[in-house]
Amino acid sequence: MSRPLYSVIGIAAVLSVVGCAAHSMVEPPVSVDLSADDRSVLAGEWEYEDGAAIILRLDEQGNGTYSYKDGRFETTQFSDQTWVGKWYQKENDREGGFSVKLSKDHSEGQGTWWYARIGADHTPTQKGGTFHLSKKSSLANLSATPPAP
Repeated sequence: MSRPLYSVIGIAAVLSVVGCAAHSMVEPPVSVDLSADDRSVLAGEWEYEDGAAIILRLDEQGNGTYSYKDGRFETTQFSDQTWVGKWYQKENDREGGFSVKLSKDHSEGQGTWWYARIGADHTPTQKGGTFHLSKKSSLANLSATPPAP
């Protein structure tokens, strides 16, 4: 090969590398909004109001317990502001489902609940109802040790 051809190949290689680097620097980084499906926003203590108020204590996956009828809450789907799941009450042998539409900041929501089973009846005709949730504290706040006096 002659010297000019080496120069052309060398310049082309350098321009190609510089062009790729410049191209990647010009493109904005792809941003992924992980909070849209991040169940950790559900973690903490929630006040559930449906006539009376009860406290739900939920983990990082949106699962937890409540004291009424030895209840348990299970999240099956969470996307953006829609929260769907199941509830179980051991003491009165009932279970069902729920759906909540949360506020944009995930601090409160309006929901509906329904029965899926009452005792041995797997097709109950008894209706559910509506409820309001409001977040009382996050999981981090629940486990924080108060400062010494």
